[in-house]
Amino acid sequence: MSDVRIVNLSNYTTPKVVEKKFKNYVEYGEDNNYFQYLIDRYNGSATNNAVINGLSEMIYGKGLSATDASRKPEEYAKTMSLFSADCMRKIVFDLKLMGQATLQIIYSKDRKTIAQVEHFPVETLRFEKCNEEGDIEAYYYHKDWQNIKPSDELKRIPAFGTSSESIEIYCIKPYKTGFYYYSPVDYQGGLQYAQLEEEISNYHLNNIKNGLAPSMLINFNNGIPNEEERALIERRIYDKFSGSSNSGKFILAFNDNTDSQASIEPVQLSDAHQQYEFLSSESSKKILVSHRIVSPMLFGIKDNTGLGNNADELKTASILTDNVVVKPFQNLIIEALNKILAVNNISLNLYFKTLQPLEFTDLTNSDEVIDDETVEEETGVDQEQQLSSQKAPSQMDNVANDLIELGEDIDENTWELVDEMEVDYNAEEKLDKMIGLASTGIAKPRAKSEQDKYIDETQYKVRYQYSPQRISANSREFCKKMVAANKLYRKEDILAMDKKPVNAGWGPNGADTYSIWLYKGGGLCQHKWVRKTFKFVDLPKGQGDVKSPKAKKATGNPTGVKNPKKVAQRPRDMKNEGFLKPRN
Repeated sequence: MSDVRIVNLSNYTTPKVVEKKFKNYVEYGEDNNYFQYLIDRYNGSATNNAVINGLSEMIYGKGLSATDASRKPEEYAKTMSLFSADCMRKIVFDLKLMGQATLQIIYSKDRKTIAQVEHFPVETLRFEKCNEEGDIEAYYYHKDWQNIKPSDELKRIPAFGTSSESIEIYCIKPYKTGFYYYSPVDYQGGLQYAQLEEEISNYHLNNIKNGLAPSMLINFNNGIPNEEERALIERRIYDKFSGSSNSGKFILAFNDNTDSQASIEPVQLSDAHQQYEFLSSESSKKILVSHRIVSPMLFGIKDNTGLGNNADELKTASILTDNVVVKPFQNLIIEALNKILAVNNISLNLYFKTLQPLEFTDLTNSDEVIDDETVEEETGVDQEQQLSSQKAPSQMDNVANDLIELGEDIDENTWELVDEMEVDYNAEEKLDKMIGLASTGIAKPRAKSEQDKYIDETQYKVRYQYSPQRISANSREFCKKMVAANKLYRKEDILAMDKKPVNAGWGPNGADTYSIWLYKGGGLCQHKWVRKTFKFVDLPKGQGDVKSPKAKKATGNPTGVKNPKKVAQRPRDMKNEGFLKPRN
């Protein structure tokens, strides 16, 4: 006769919120220690740990700021003194790991303003049962809920805005259907897999520590003791050989003699390594899904999916993660901070400076007018500082003046606009094979351009215009002058400006020059060059308009002009290639 017992791991993933009759607080989890369960899954799972760390850093970014900080310097200074960087980092981390975060609000002596805000560890708090109106009026504090004793006295701290006391607690948590008190984490569905990943790593570690032997048999061949003695022997052996460094399993057998001792027939799994490899891979994937991770490469996790191996795919994944995962957390925190600041009569347009690479920032349509505050909020770049640091009036003015001097106006009576388009590198490359390239000549005022040609006894010429023909209040002086001049330019004349100093330290590798042809007014400039092709005619004024139904359209690219793709791009839309960076 034998007694076989099977021990299962507890399925402890869904938090139970328990209101007990004789307790003023609401328990979180079956043992009132669910926060510790979440901490254990963070510490035990490599994938879960990496993602939570990575997302927390992305949410916090480079810290809290405000787009209207320069207009409200006093309010901004008070805000930064209330919400320290250390406090905000902890709040962000708690919100991601625990599903909620708590702040300790400390009022001034007269209680008219908030004097201080500190992070409060959410795992040390339990919600008080709601009142008859359904409002939560307080939280109960204990430093270690796992080891709480009946004799321990709990500290009651009122909730924000419910008392006249000097200290209150503000809880930041998202709305979750079916959860009134505590909010489950956003990766709730992946906790089983985090625990599975943890158990797989423990298995392999224990297997190696025990010499790759999964178990051992201990025989006692001097008779079978009574139940109490057997339990005592088993407990002593367990204390001796188990634990983190001796965690192999053992079989304990009591026999009358050696002839009747137990025999063990091991069951071998021929594909055990494949099973564990599958479980490990599946666990990692499901954890990433639960966190809504598009590409694990964003968090330093390499996989074989292909997403993340391509720069464009990585950019798409980064933008998607920022919009779908990061910003909702940031908005939730900012909404809470605004409620706290309202007590001090402070109103700011807060945002978190993003870690998103500038070239990955999604500013959508090139024709859409985007104000500077929106750009600052999306990119984390202070536009006023950016513009002031780039201003070198004498250099920029000189370049603009020199180029405008070389510009020309087109006589619409003799030159008909037959083609106007942004430079399409690929299209021109195909046309060049049919027509041939035109080289660039030497810049000479009013001289003909190498892009001026006769085709079938008809004269054509190509000129470039600074576009679009609009500016904002914060536009660079260079851009304002170029737009106001409304001139057309030869390619040679624009290229000649590359040799002139523009913005000290803002060129490639800290140079004083950069290409006006490629980078226009500088970093984040919203302008580009547009090519215009004209045909010599002798028509009445107005019939040369490209929009006129009488205008004759030139097919393709009659002059064979081929330009780099960047000529038709705004620097704002370019990837950062090492130019226009301030020297440290």
